[in-house]
Amino acid sequence: MRPPSPVLKHKAAADEVTDDEDDDVETEEEEEELGTGSGSGFEESCDKKKQLAVSISLGGGVLPPCCQVEKCGVDLTHVKVYHRRHRVCEHHSKSPVAVVDGLEQRFCQQCSRFHDLPEFDGTKRSCRRRLAGHNERRRRSSSESNGRASGYRGLQPRSKAIPFQQVDETGSFTHNHFHIR
Repeated sequence: MRPPSPVLKHKAAADEVTDDEDDDVETEEEEEELGTGSGSGFEESCDKKKQLAVSISLGGGVLPPCCQVEKCGVDLTHVKVYHRRHRVCEHHSKSPVAVVDGLEQRFCQQCSRFHDLPEFDGTKRSCRRRLAGHNERRRRSSSESNGRASGYRGLQPRSKAIPFQQVDETGSFTHNHFHIR
């Protein structure tokens, strides 16, 4: 029985790819299978096979994904899934200003979308709304962990205090706390 051709192997691999996998590993495997990485003389025919396999995996007539920033148009076919999913190249995902739909905007790392520049504080990469929510959750969790165990700031939480009784010189019990640090 003949082994499957490289194009069939590539098509099968393309059908198994999910959105969460990284394409960098897949691209290296494709180059090894097709022999394109070592200068084997089949570059031209393998490139055609690769283009055919990519077009098959993209559904035939669908345009390859590209960056949505105006005048960018970077092909996102062989980049990380995150950038392909949000249709933004790595450069513009970190850029302080990008023109999208005729407006100067910035890509928000929290929302994974573009916002107008006034929605950001200075050079931050997260919009105010998401930063406010993040800070509120952070404050809430830190106050719960500190405030719930002890009503006083600066004292050890009661959960770490071990009560014990001690007898003084007169024979009566005194109540002290031994603190673990």
